[in-house]
Amino acid sequence: MSDGDLDALRAQRMSQMQSQFGGGGGNDAEKQQAQQEQMRAQEEMKHSILSQVLDQQARARLNTLKVSKPEKAQMFENMVIRMAQMGQVRGKLDDAQFVSILESVNAQMPQSKSSVKYDRRRAAIDSDDDEDYGC
Repeated sequence: MSDGDLDALRAQRMSQMQSQFGGGGGNDAEKQQAQQEQMRAQEEMKHSILSQVLDQQARARLNTLKVSKPEKAQMFENMVIRMAQMGQVRGKLDDAQFVSILESVNAQMPQSKSSVKYDRRRAAIDSDDDEDYGC
């Protein structure tokens, strides 16, 4: 292969890689900023829908749930937003309706069993076998 062929292959490979990975390096900051703006707009839309659908007590309960179990709160928010978009929610959800929807979210979530194992053999090993209690 001559130098001209190698240069042509390099240029072709470079253009292929640039098109595959989103172009040049100058667009990365713009793309990241656009993505952040889109995420911010989605969050604002989600908050506006939730404020229209949930009453004050339900919003307080949702905020408490967000602190303790964020993944469950995320699933609940998504479910309520979907219900609102489909027209299944009439008026504002009160605390009792919140609890019933939360129970259905709990049924959908995988249950994780936590268990504690205690290894008694390790507790029996003591490095202070010297019975020198200050004698």
